[in-house]
Amino acid sequence: MDAEKNITATTTVYYNSACPVCDAGIRDQRQRMQTCQINWVDVHTQPEAINEINIELEVVRERLHVRNANGEILLGEQALAAIWTQTKGRRWLAWLTLRLSFFTRPMYNFVARQLYRWNRRRGHW
Repeated sequence: MDAEKNITATTTVYYNSACPVCDAGIRDQRQRMQTCQINWVDVHTQPEAINEINIELEVVRERLHVRNANGEILLGEQALAAIWTQTKGRRWLAWLTLRLSFFTRPMYNFVARQLYRWNRRRGHW
């Protein structure tokens, strides 16, 4: 999966607004990308939307997913990098995230897993 591929109007970001941390991050990102034509899908309010990507709801609740213009599904740090690639002032972060994936992938997965567990304990579903 190549997170640096073209991200256009056919790009869809699947996120979980029930997670307060994730929701805050997505709200900030959406504001930064107001001029981009991105489809933002909140799986908390639109759980049926995951049928488009054929992935279990709990998996999408745990990690950010992006379907890019080529139909590829990117998740976790690659999904973030795909979004940051098109965000003015954050392209460097996308580049760094992809180049250091040996570190960023396990770090993202660890943090995502802990947030997921925390949200479940707090009843954020």
